[in-house]
Amino acid sequence: MSGTASPQGNLGADIGGTFTDVVLEIGGESYSAKVLTTYDAPERAIIEGMHRVCAKAGVTPAAIGRIIHGTTLATNALIERRGAKTALITTEGFRDVIEMRTESRFEQYDLNLTLPLPLLPRNRRYTLRERVAASGKTLIPLRRADVAALAEQIAEAGYESVAVGLIHSYLDPSHERLVREVLLERMPGLAVSISSEVSPQMREYERFNTVVANAYVKPMMKRYLASLAAKLAGEGADCPIFLMHSGGGIMSLEGAAEFPVRLVESGPAGGAIYAADVAARFGLDRVLSFDMGGTTAKICLIKNQTPKTSRVFEVARSYRFKKGSGMPISIPVIDMVEIGAGGGSLAQVDSMRQIRVGPESAGSEPGPACYGRGGMRPAVTDADLLLGKIDPAHFAGGSMLLDVAAARTAVTAAIADRLGMSGETAAFGIVEVVDENMANAARVHAVENGEDLSGYTMIAFGGAAPLHAGRLCEKLGIARLLVPPGAGVGSAIGFLRAPFSFEATRSVYMRLADFDAPLVRDLLAELESEATSFVRSCDARAPLSVETKVYMRYVGQGWEIPIDVSRAEPTIDAYRALFEAEYAKLFSRTVQGLDIEITVWAVNASTAKTVPAQAEGLGALAALTASSQREVFDPALGVRVTAGVFARSEVAIGRLVAGPCVIVEDETTIIVPAGCAATCRSDGCIEVFKPSTDAAEARLAAMIEA
Repeated sequence: MSGTASPQGNLGADIGGTFTDVVLEIGGESYSAKVLTTYDAPERAIIEGMHRVCAKAGVTPAAIGRIIHGTTLATNALIERRGAKTALITTEGFRDVIEMRTESRFEQYDLNLTLPLPLLPRNRRYTLRERVAASGKTLIPLRRADVAALAEQIAEAGYESVAVGLIHSYLDPSHERLVREVLLERMPGLAVSISSEVSPQMREYERFNTVVANAYVKPMMKRYLASLAAKLAGEGADCPIFLMHSGGGIMSLEGAAEFPVRLVESGPAGGAIYAADVAARFGLDRVLSFDMGGTTAKICLIKNQTPKTSRVFEVARSYRFKKGSGMPISIPVIDMVEIGAGGGSLAQVDSMRQIRVGPESAGSEPGPACYGRGGMRPAVTDADLLLGKIDPAHFAGGSMLLDVAAARTAVTAAIADRLGMSGETAAFGIVEVVDENMANAARVHAVENGEDLSGYTMIAFGGAAPLHAGRLCEKLGIARLLVPPGAGVGSAIGFLRAPFSFEATRSVYMRLADFDAPLVRDLLAELESEATSFVRSCDARAPLSVETKVYMRYVGQGWEIPIDVSRAEPTIDAYRALFEAEYAKLFSRTVQGLDIEITVWAVNASTAKTVPAQAEGLGALAALTASSQREVFDPALGVRVTAGVFARSEVAIGRLVAGPCVIVEDETTIIVPAGCAATCRSDGCIEVFKPSTDAAEARLAAMIEA
């Protein structure tokens, strides 16, 4: 192995629930590895993966110039409630906000509905006598002596971390800053998070939950990130480390340690960025991103080569993944639907004698039964194996030998015997249930966004997605599927495509009738300064782009819509015209006679995105004959069919393969259904498509037979 003196490579590392994916791009080439996630010390899997890809590239870790990391650790800590001993300090009278939640019922007709418990019990929530009005005026001043007395209680209780969330602090943060100052004077090593910095937005339930979540995971994430940096440096990778954040950009290690709640959904965000990069190569404006790993499946709509974003999302949904049953986090995030449907999702028969799959996952320890690591319950991967979709000798590039007998035993015992069916039918049932779960999630997500998926292109990545994407397209009526190079480690590749970015937000309520242009200019300038200075802490020289959005609604409405005002002068007429145009696009009408109000202002600063090379047209195609075959279960026909087997490297540009067939590579396998064909595009993407007319299908069949 020969090293290099000057850093030249970029490494992306994504810790998932089952696998840790590592990608090294160096010298114009890309090298990847999948390693089972090591829960006790997650950095171990990253280091092992780093050494594997460096060995493939023939370099030492010293050749790595930058590491970009995404992790589910913060999310898992919130779901499993494994965070620090944390206290919440809030305004007198608002101690129970995070327990009372909102008036919404996520299961309206369930008379025995059990609400999720708050992250912090009541005896860890403290109050101070102070009050800021919704106008920003101080109604009750905060006395330093009161804070000092409370600080003594906090110190005696032995808290590791404190969240401070005071009413309307987004308008006047001085009280929260005073609380932090006094706490740190008394306990210099204490981790303190204040809501006016973590999430300076209106709606106290969401804001308090967000600052509590940040405080809850902050000590753990700070230790982990420091340990990761030290251990990577010890292995020779002494280079800058950046973190992928949930909004689809990159932030510094220091910023991530201070605001770890922004790392929630960082891995899935990388996948959406990768899908957007592929969409740009093909000039696609309507894309469904489908990311299926070992634990979850993520679905995201990408319009005009940009993932849809949101300001609030939920983690740790406790009631069948229903919206409203989780913990709201109020930060910028790529808007996607995430369900417990991955390769490790466990199957069972419920009390109604129906097959249910997920959300519980086998993870990497013990993993699906076929991993041979002690797992006894059947997972989706076990079913895929029994249906012939996976080659047991070449899973994860041959690094793992799968146990077919163990998979059959698990599926038979848990499903087939209980329902009186064959093992193959039980495996088919498991896969069909998980595919329908994902298809239904995609349909609902599309309807909620007013979209018809029939004209969309699916881009599939993640270790399990190409196995299921063809069937998903059939269910959704999608005629075109793209599987990009490195699909099995797509999120890690997405990290390497993401820009440095940060969104600064502020809640300042203003009606258009009372529009104050000088105040708006000052506010936007302040937010731009905050956002750009954060990005400059990561990259001091790159040119920046700035996007400004305001969240607007008609007076009396409960929720806002985002309006891009980046190119608009701050005037009443300009803002009204932009709002009415967007409102009419969403709801096919405007509301006459109502004033319009602005609730949130947001400025996003970002370095330039990478501009991918455009993919060339298909051109002439020549049929390719498979050198080997295997039996694969066809879910549309309900029987096994003979499928040709191709290595991905065989399916060169201009070569055409006919379904049913299997295209294999180290990190994943692509299933091409019967009636479809696949070819390789100029950028290395495998395109799976269904001829749109009978004539086209006849020509395709004749070409393949020839």
